[in-house]
Amino acid sequence: MYTNQINTRLLYPSFSYFEPATPEETVQLLAKYGQDAVILAGGTDLLIKMKQGLIDPKVVIRVKQPSFIEKKPDGFHIGAATKMRTLEKSRAIIETFPALVEAVKLIGSVQIRYMATLGGNLCNASPAADTVPPLLVMDAEVSILGPNGSRIVPLKDFFLGPGKTVLSKSEILTEIRIPPFRGKTGTAFIRLSRASMDIAKISIAVLLQFGGETVTSAKIALGSVAPTPILANKAAQILIGKSLTKETIGRAAETVAEEIRPITDIRGTAEYRKDVSHVMARDALEIARRRAK
Repeated sequence: MYTNQINTRLLYPSFSYFEPATPEETVQLLAKYGQDAVILAGGTDLLIKMKQGLIDPKVVIRVKQPSFIEKKPDGFHIGAATKMRTLEKSRAIIETFPALVEAVKLIGSVQIRYMATLGGNLCNASPAADTVPPLLVMDAEVSILGPNGSRIVPLKDFFLGPGKTVLSKSEILTEIRIPPFRGKTGTAFIRLSRASMDIAKISIAVLLQFGGETVTSAKIALGSVAPTPILANKAAQILIGKSLTKETIGRAAETVAEEIRPITDIRGTAEYRKDVSHVMARDALEIARRRAK
């Protein structure tokens, strides 16, 4: 029985707690304790799972990493420990990545966003993670630190399944990198959920780049429609090299519905998700087109 079904107190099993001073020390502790250890960042997912008895770690490691948003020649670098509220209020992020801000604003309440971190949202590896579709269309990469040093992984290759990533038990996520846009660019994010603070029934992000009136690059990503967030590559390919007419948008939106692999769960049926994906794709493409202009 879940603890929070019989009381409202924070009752956790006993565990050892570490608060290393650097990411390197965190990696050393993970290498030592392996499967018995979990990482605590914002705690908005981990602590709930511990309270419900879904996980029972023997070791909890409070990760201490820099929180930062930096613009560099190769794009924006965002620290994995950066709070959602910091992203939401960042003028640079608002002006450059409106789709990411739209996604962040839909995550829980303001109180949650003061605690939740961008890295935590990615490492939780939920198919419904709100920040993932906009980061996917922006070709984001993640920097991972382990016992053998750092490695860079495209975000599209980071997720393996629900709750699963390419991180080994002795690795941590340290940074998210978003390359600069080229030419006229528009982005958009739309989410459908049962209530304002519920997770997504379905979400979609779009990025369009133009040379004159012609689409030179297009990306479409969706959440809650497959075991991991996905890129609808066939639908995006329909747009490239064409003017964005209603007919072209309609064809791409129909293809989105054909590419996704939704399931039926308590939030909606697979059929409903397929039907609504067509409408959401069309709306997101229209928004991105307006923003590019």
